[in-house]
Amino acid sequence: MEQQAGAQRPKICVLAPTPLLMVEIEPGDDEGYPQAADLHLHPGGQGLWVARMAISLGAEVTVCGPFGGEVGAVLIHMLAEENLTVRGVPYNAGNGAYVHDRRGGDRQTLAHMVPPQLTRHELDDLYGTVLVEALEADVLVITGAEPDRVLPPTFFSRLVRDVRSVDKAIVADLSGEAAKAAAAEGPTVLKMSHEELHAAGLVEGDSLEELQQAGHRLVAQGVEAMLISRAGEPTLLVTATSTRLLVGPVVTPLDHRGAGDSMTAGVAVALGRGATVGEAARLGAAAGALNVTRRGLGTGRREQIERFAGRIGIENVSDTGAGAPTEAKD
Repeated sequence: MEQQAGAQRPKICVLAPTPLLMVEIEPGDDEGYPQAADLHLHPGGQGLWVARMAISLGAEVTVCGPFGGEVGAVLIHMLAEENLTVRGVPYNAGNGAYVHDRRGGDRQTLAHMVPPQLTRHELDDLYGTVLVEALEADVLVITGAEPDRVLPPTFFSRLVRDVRSVDKAIVADLSGEAAKAAAAEGPTVLKMSHEELHAAGLVEGDSLEELQQAGHRLVAQGVEAMLISRAGEPTLLVTATSTRLLVGPVVTPLDHRGAGDSMTAGVAVALGRGATVGEAARLGAAAGALNVTRRGLGTGRREQIERFAGRIGIENVSDTGAGAPTEAKD
């Protein structure tokens, strides 16, 4: 693996297969108009949330994804203000969007415009674009599509295989068949939640022992490190030589969404700086933890996240539970 030691501003390439427009309806404060509301528009989707956090952590970020239609034009305009580089490919059918109503306190989906599957030519354009950008980056981050039919699983397996052939670091945050396809080609880090492992048929239960075993099976296939998030429980880090838990201070969430994407960004940025997988996992855990204390997905302050990472402990795990804290050596 190429070492990027001393790199203060790593180059991160993010595959964002389904950039989305998020329309949020918030309570208005004009008593003269009972139906008054505040409307907020945000670029969203997993890849863009990862990219936003990576920028917050000081990385130079390039996003590769399809953009088209009225929504795509709006997204491109909004992303121009996000301090990232966009390598878009044409998307004739156009991007998707959500309309959420938060006036009642909880987020309710009022409408969801679902993006369609990319055509053969659009797939070819996207593949060539992300491949070239990834070869010039320090780390490639691969995020999934929503819905997953937008990209076939073979897209992910080919991409991992080709980028790994030149010894580039890859952080994959995937689920379902896409995760299985990527795992078979050996990414540096594969992050999945325990729910995603279960849905993919990779584990039957959610006990710590079962999750360990699932992680070790994926590592045996070629994945260098598995990060398994477990909702409010400590994240599990599995490598060929160790199984550990990332344990940190308990925080009260304002919005649990975005924690996983922020973790992915933290891991990728740390690897791009030359950190070990263990060190990268600590920064990722810190980014995910602090993100849920904020309003806004994939947001945070670099100085706060890096200080909070010092509060993330790594504990060895045995079949009977956690042991003493250990150094992040791999």
